[in-house]
Amino acid sequence: MTSKSIHNPILGYSDRSTVKLDYDRVPLRIVKYWSRRACNWFELEGFIILRSSKNHYHVVFNRRVIWRKNIHIMNWVAIQSKLLKLKDYALMQGIKESSTLRIGPKGDKPIPKIIYRFSSQDHEIQKFLEYRKQIKELII
Repeated sequence: MTSKSIHNPILGYSDRSTVKLDYDRVPLRIVKYWSRRACNWFELEGFIILRSSKNHYHVVFNRRVIWRKNIHIMNWVAIQSKLLKLKDYALMQGIKESSTLRIGPKGDKPIPKIIYRFSSQDHEIQKFLEYRKQIKELII
């Protein structure tokens, strides 16, 4: 007896020094509000927002931080915003001891698309975008 397993790997960007947030079922205006608050409060220099699907967004911040600060920022935004799915995301990243965002397609969801840029993008965002470009070249 043989079984056929369907493997659909999901490509992501994972590290400990880039602050990343994953907003599920949240309007864009709320994502922008909390991203700006975090950026200003923690001096994160800038951020980009990617739409992963309707009302689902990823945020990548520019300033490099140590892991302890990364966890602090993710949890601060999750608690202050009272967004339960963001709390779940922050907890899971802490358990994994690194944070990850999807950069490839997932099922019928396309590659997340950049829809908003704010301020500086020359450090962690630049690294993220370079890696994303390499992955896109491989899968397209």
